[in-house]
Amino acid sequence: MGNGERTRSVSSSTEAVHAAESGGHWGHSLTVPIAQTSTYVFENMASVDNFVMGKESRIDYGRYGNPTQHIAEAKIAELEGAESALLFASGMSAITTAILGMLSSGHHAVIMDDCYRKTAQFCNMVLRKFNIDTTFVHAGDYAGLEAAIEENTRVIIAESPTNPHLNVMDLDKLVIIAKSHRVKVIIDSTFATPYNQRPLEFGVDLVIHSATKYLGGHNDLIAGAIAGPTPLVAAIQDYRGILGGVVDPHCAYLLIRGMKTFPIRMERQNETAMALASFLEGNPKVREVYYPGLERHPHHAVAKEQMSGYGGVVSFDLDTDLQGTIRFIDALRIPCIGASLGGVESIVSHPSTISYYELAREDRLAIGIADELVRYAVGIEDKEDLVADVGQALEEI
Repeated sequence: MGNGERTRSVSSSTEAVHAAESGGHWGHSLTVPIAQTSTYVFENMASVDNFVMGKESRIDYGRYGNPTQHIAEAKIAELEGAESALLFASGMSAITTAILGMLSSGHHAVIMDDCYRKTAQFCNMVLRKFNIDTTFVHAGDYAGLEAAIEENTRVIIAESPTNPHLNVMDLDKLVIIAKSHRVKVIIDSTFATPYNQRPLEFGVDLVIHSATKYLGGHNDLIAGAIAGPTPLVAAIQDYRGILGGVVDPHCAYLLIRGMKTFPIRMERQNETAMALASFLEGNPKVREVYYPGLERHPHHAVAKEQMSGYGGVVSFDLDTDLQGTIRFIDALRIPCIGASLGGVESIVSHPSTISYYELAREDRLAIGIADELVRYAVGIEDKEDLVADVGQALEEI
């Protein structure tokens, strides 16, 4: 789809299966073993001394990592084209630890106004306690972004594509602005995945993933990841050891297993989401479709240039009211109703009642969360079945 100079076929199945795995694991196992232990022992006091003096690189306690986790991290780094990667206990742990590791009291951050709502809440509610100010800028307003940068600004926080409206940041523009002011850029690339987009190739400093979603791919784990240059990742790793948001060995094992099929799943989900978006675009009972693969999407040209696929999430406004939207969702036969996405099962969400229920209706409308908005995360079911199911549910409006 993309036609620029960068290589956009970014995560091959061969890499996903074999990256960071040289074979010959403990006990000659084919799969990576689970290092299910909290403590790592020393042979003798001389070994302790070598470790303390930095002569021996090893793990001494599970909060600082484990062998299973290290292989998962190396695999993510390979998929992202990064020097290093770190795993965390959740996507929120990944982004909050990264932000705390990059900012100090008196610093300032700029954040796009349609970033993940919990990231925005963290910046609004937690950073202020540490005398760190944040300025919110409307996504796509690059002049406003540059104007918001202050002398003490250290980082720009963005998401691309965004949740739930699938807005796409122009990474080239974003990086040019950031570099001209010596500001670092964090991109939450959960919706894009390294299969569709590798932000580090555009000069982005740090990539964040909720590995719970597409990297894990089976709705059975909670994890987060960051990827970037080794010096920056190593600095954040020190904060992870202090804050304690390390992923457990069994979760790391499940993530490794999930990543082995990641490119195959993404190829299927890209194709199915495009088919569903095209079907919805032509249906008179749908007011608006938000999917960057559609030519009428405001950021289609940017997405086509910097992405190799458009992802597995389609959001749309139905031409009805709240009750009609509820009837539509309840009439769907294949997807489950839930708050997550990225797994093999399709999941449908009603953002105004599932994700933004704590906001008043006027506040939801102010950020584009209408009562008629539906977010559909496709799984790996047959696309013909999913499209047909959506079609029959639309008849209930």
